[in-house]
Amino acid sequence: MTADEFNKLFAMCQFLPGPNVVNMAAVYGLRLHGVVGAVAAVLALCAPPVTLMIVAGMLYARYGGAPGISGAMAGLAAGVAGLMTATAVRMAEPIFRRRIGPEPLVAVVAFVAIGLLRLPLVPVLAVLAPISIALAWWVRR
Repeated sequence: MTADEFNKLFAMCQFLPGPNVVNMAAVYGLRLHGVVGAVAAVLALCAPPVTLMIVAGMLYARYGGAPGISGAMAGLAAGVAGLMTATAVRMAEPIFRRRIGPEPLVAVVAFVAIGLLRLPLVPVLAVLAPISIALAWWVRR
């Protein structure tokens, strides 16, 4: 597959519902070996992590009550929280390097309208999308 074919295929997979990498595996497998190739590619991608999680769940169900395991799980949870926080900070860093525009305000309004006031999603987006586009255009002109 050439780089151009890959880019076109990946762009198509972004429009399909579901995770992009699974879509890519299915479409690539389909191109190489038809339906059997698509099924094989998706299974090869998904089966190892699913199997690992099933085994980990079975081990935890059997040995999760042991004193050392509960302490290890608490330490693991703290490590995961730290990694998530570090990732969020790293992702947010470029936002604070540039001048802040109206984007956070639109996000807060959407959160308040949908999350707190429980207004329907589609009407809120129908109102906020044009406002957001107009604000972006006005800031960039």
